[in-house]
Amino acid sequence: MELGSADAFDRMGTLGVEEEFYIVDADGRPTSGIDDLVYGPEPPEPLVGRLDHELFEFTIETQTPRIEDPADVADAVTSVREALVEHAGNHGYRVAAAGLHPAAKWRELDHATKPRYQAQLDRIQYPQHRNTTAGLHIHVGVDDADKAVWIANELRWYLAPLLALSANSPFWNGFDTGLASARSKIFENLPNTGMPTAFDDFDDFQTFERRMVEYGSIDDRGELWFDVRPHTGHGTVEIRTPDAQTDPQRVVDFVEYVHALVLDLADRYEAGEPSHDIRREILDENKWRSTRYGRDASFIAPDAEGVVELDTFVEDESERLGVDGLRSLFDAESGTDIQRRIHEESGLDALCEYLALE
Repeated sequence: MELGSADAFDRMGTLGVEEEFYIVDADGRPTSGIDDLVYGPEPPEPLVGRLDHELFEFTIETQTPRIEDPADVADAVTSVREALVEHAGNHGYRVAAAGLHPAAKWRELDHATKPRYQAQLDRIQYPQHRNTTAGLHIHVGVDDADKAVWIANELRWYLAPLLALSANSPFWNGFDTGLASARSKIFENLPNTGMPTAFDDFDDFQTFERRMVEYGSIDDRGELWFDVRPHTGHGTVEIRTPDAQTDPQRVVDFVEYVHALVLDLADRYEAGEPSHDIRREILDENKWRSTRYGRDASFIAPDAEGVVELDTFVEDESERLGVDGLRSLFDAESGTDIQRRIHEESGLDALCEYLALE
């Protein structure tokens, strides 16, 4: 049984970034490639030990090394991406980035044969068979297990604005879904996903984690795919809400905010601030608003008294935490709008080309 430990939570403020990408051919269309890129010759140095694949043979994941200084995030993200593009190019492939690939039709694509994924397909069936999603996962180190659980609880209200700002997946299975983030809804059809309930402390979370394995709901702790979770192996709080991003600067902007927010919540925990009791239904409603409307979403306030507009959230959080990236994310054209504009003006071929990294 693979379970983590409270002892893993021993560093405060370190960072790690996981990005999921698509392997595509010369025309930017999805194609199987993990045999060459993951199981073939060793990749360039930034990717050694930090390259894996996901459910489909055209999905691939990278991890940065542990980042001690937030000022190094941009270099870490860029070097990993450049190495992946180089590695793919050496084998005749390209790499694309989005929450969903607009040309990916899941019935026509091959699933990975890795036993872990085959077991998931057998257990979960249809929802996992069609799971062509790609996300951005941000890890922030926390130096105490109970603190990590408290922070994860408090982060839940902030996840909907993050999803709204990251929305980058309007197309799925060849058509426009009408959603800003179709990825979030497709992924949420899997078990043990979406918005978690609050946990009392680390013992409460670990008991839940252990029972889910013991009772056969999951094979290992990594299959608790909630939008935010204490990662009991890495000793981090992991935010898993954002869509994968095409532009690396957007990744850097998200990491800047998440890091500042986690440090702020850590200080509030140390100061003895009580946790906020937010109805799960409100959290789910706010996430739905982001899924549907993206940049145009507004959110029910934590106390359910009033509505918070996204522009107000961005301004207030930027001022409160002293970050710049949130404004950049809000002021730029959204990933969803870019995709729809390119598709309408120039068609699917042009959109596939835009999503391919250089």
